[in-house]
Order: sequence, then structure tokens, then C-alpha cells
Amino acid sequence: MYAILQELKNNTMKNRLTSITFFIICFCFVGTFCNAQDLVYKPVNPAFGGETFNYQWMLNSAQAQNLIKEPEDDDAFSFNQNTTLDDFAETLNRQILSQISRELTTSQFGESGLEEGSYTIGNFQIDVNNTTEGLSITILDTALGEQTQVIIPFF
Repeated sequence: MYAILQELKNNTMKNRLTSITFFIICFCFVGTFCNAQDLVYKPVNPAFGGETFNYQWMLNSAQAQNLIKEPEDDDAFSFNQNTTLDDFAETLNRQILSQISRELTTSQFGESGLEEGSYTIGNFQIDVNNTTEGLSITILDTALGEQTQVIIPFF
């Protein structure tokens, strides 16, 4: 019985050795037949070097995901759809207001223009000073407390 067991053990060892050798040989041959290639990354976004034809697809995807609805009537960037007559009336109003402001400035400050000093016109206090940068005009709205400074450079 011992001899039979010894013979079976030797046969299984030979079978294992044969199967291991077979797998090693197969693995070596399979390795020679496999092909590989380099992995190359190509971006999708055209802004980062991707295909330019992806732009429309990406824009449509972004717009489909946008849940914010913009107001249609209160669009600050919409173009004014004035008629020619409306444009003419607006231009005429601007010219009339410009002429009135010129006459008020001339009557208040004289023909020579603005002189240094402090002036009060309605709710506005105007300070005129000569600085190294140029003529400095500071306008203060006494009703609201807002202030604006204009510097006219010397030439």
C-alpha cells in the first residue's frame, strides 16, 4: 500500500511539474503575441486644445443643465428699439439741456471759466482747486452725501 501511495505521489508531482512548465511556456508565448499602444490624452474642451467641433455640443449641454431662467423684460443688456423719431427727440432734449447747463455755468462762473473756490448750486457744493495733476473739481451732493471728483489735466 505504501508503494502505491508513493507512486501516486510521484505521479501527481510529475503532473504538477508538467502543468507548471506548460503554463510558463504558454505565458511566455502569449507575451510575445500581445500588442500595446501608447495612451494619448486629448482634451474635449476646445478652449484647452480639444476638437473645435465639440464647441456646439458642449454649449448645448451647458444650456440644458442651466436651471436659472433669465428675465426677458428686464434685460439690462438688451438693445434699445427706438424709432428714428424717438432718437431725434432724445437728441434734441440733450442739446437743449446742454445749452441750458452752459448758460448756467457761464452765469455762475463767468466768461473766464472755473476759478478756484467753493460754490453752492442747489443741493450741490462744488470745490475747484488747482493741483499738480490739473484742475480738480469735487462735487458733493449735500442731500444724499454722495461725492464725485473730476480732474482735468493741464496740457
